Amino acid sequence: MQRFLPLIVVGCSAGAALPPQAAALNQAGIEALGRGDLETADARFSVALEYSPRFVDALVNLGLVELERGNFFRARVLFERARRLNPDVAQPHHALGVLAEREHRLDRASEHYYASLRVDPGFTPARANLARLLFESGQLEEALVQYQRLAGVAEHDAGALAGLIETLVRLGRTAEADALLGPGLTRFPAAPELTLLSARSELRRLEVDEAVVRLTPLSARKDEIGASALAWLAVASLTSGRPREAMLSAGRALALEPRHEVATLALAVALSELGAPEAALWLARARRTSPRDPLLARLAR
Repeated sequence: MQRFLPLIVVGCSAGAALPPQAAALNQAGIEALGRGDLETADARFSVALEYSPRFVDALVNLGLVELERGNFFRARVLFERARRLNPDVAQPHHALGVLAEREHRLDRASEHYYASLRVDPGFTPARANLARLLFESGQLEEALVQYQRLAGVAEHDAGALAGLIETLVRLGRTAEADALLGPGLTRFPAAPELTLLSARSELRRLEVDEAVVRLTPLSARKDEIGASALAWLAVASLTSGRPREAMLSAGRALALEPRHEVATLALAVALSELGAPEAALWLARARRTSPRDPLLARLAR
């Protein structure tokens, strides 16, 4: 699922008149942070705060710099100060949620995301992160509610639609998911996450050649999308009775994402079909995860 980092806010949330120099420096800091230049971003946000010490957005953004540095204690101090200055804006609550996620305190992260949405129900980064956490924890019905709301307000975000479709698939509501895919691909023809979902739909219908055509270009990527494309190509090979090809594709996927669930299952099934002695180990590993697609459930039997 797509992960949303804290929104780098650009307005003034302090409620007081903002010196133009502070706004300009905050924007310059945002640009530096976007480039990964943490030192420059730090300096610009810090000077913005010299102009306006109650500038909530600059406080949050300076906290993001510390978060990227791994200085969680300093990030928390800045986020909490921003929240005290103005608890009626969403950004500090959301930033505290992202910090809690980085610390693996997922229940606490959800509480912060809910708090952010109570302040501003249209704040999409908090809703996206909340929906993802609910999905990953298996709270699928609540995740579905959040993804439906997210897709309703983030109409130009392919990731929101992909999250909604993925949740429907996980709930076994594949007809509803497929009904969203066609219009989604028309709106977002270049969205790789929707291309992956479309290929998975084709595999469920045993339209293997069509799925392979969609997946092959994505499989050249060296990221999570590339790993998923390779994993589903392995599933396509298994569906076509080619376990050796499946083993190779799954192995490449696991080289990119060693814990990829689909690739793990595909490799386990391929090794079993090839009679490899290590098949039992991989099958045991695969059975510790729950298949997230009806096609995978069939392969796991």
